Amino acid sequence: MLTSARVAVVALFATTVLAGKRGLCWTYCDDPGVFNNGDGEVVAIYDYETYAPPSTNGNGGLGFIGMQHLASLQASQGWATVFTLNEPDINSITPSQAASWYIQYINPLVRCDKEGSPAVTSSTTTGQGLSWVSQMISACAGQCYFDYINLHWYGIQTFAAFQSYVELAHSQFPNYQLVITEFALQNPAGGQADQVTFFEQAFPFLDGASYVQLYFPFLASSPALFQANNPSGAAYIGTGSCLYNNDGTPSAVGNLMY
Repeated sequence: MLTSARVAVVALFATTVLAGKRGLCWTYCDDPGVFNNGDGEVVAIYDYETYAPPSTNGNGGLGFIGMQHLASLQASQGWATVFTLNEPDINSITPSQAASWYIQYINPLVRCDKEGSPAVTSSTTTGQGLSWVSQMISACAGQCYFDYINLHWYGIQTFAAFQSYVELAHSQFPNYQLVITEFALQNPAGGQADQVTFFEQAFPFLDGASYVQLYFPFLASSPALFQANNPSGAAYIGTGSCLYNNDGTPSAVGNLMY
């Protein structure tokens, strides 16, 4: 989601201490500190931009991740982790183009602690999704240096389909950690209740998977803000996965983040 023509990276600042695995995909403005209650489950936040959107509580004490341009910001801000292209597999960027881009623009960065592959969709169409990642790795010919495989998943199925997708990614790329930076059911008939059932199963699975580093349920916003700022996205996913209620309190899904 929210990808179209973006060519950017996502960077996690070096000051971030990762304890839990959960993060906020925080595209519209609610107080992120709601989810930072001191238990260490929610540790990171990103918003597709170079800056945190305004809120009543800044970044809420979480490690901010922004979509950044490259060398100057990386050098000045001391990123510890870098994520790269966002859904190139459905945005007309070929694996060979991405490999060349990565070698030219990511490899020269001052070496970060961790670097991520481009984030791909869960499409099973040939040349998209996991097959796109495989083709990029081949095109890199050992010259692209990254630690994470970055995944998105939206499905009309149940938790079992999500679990199978994550396990398939691990089986295909066993030498890499996984980060899941967007995931939810795709506009389920049962709305929020179905999303709650899904995340009640997904969170413990991801917490227990040693090969999963971070995960970000979509979306850390309220239904009203999601519909107002991204009506097509709200129509595609529904608003049942929003982590906030319209009054800024945690939703039924948001309460699962603790």
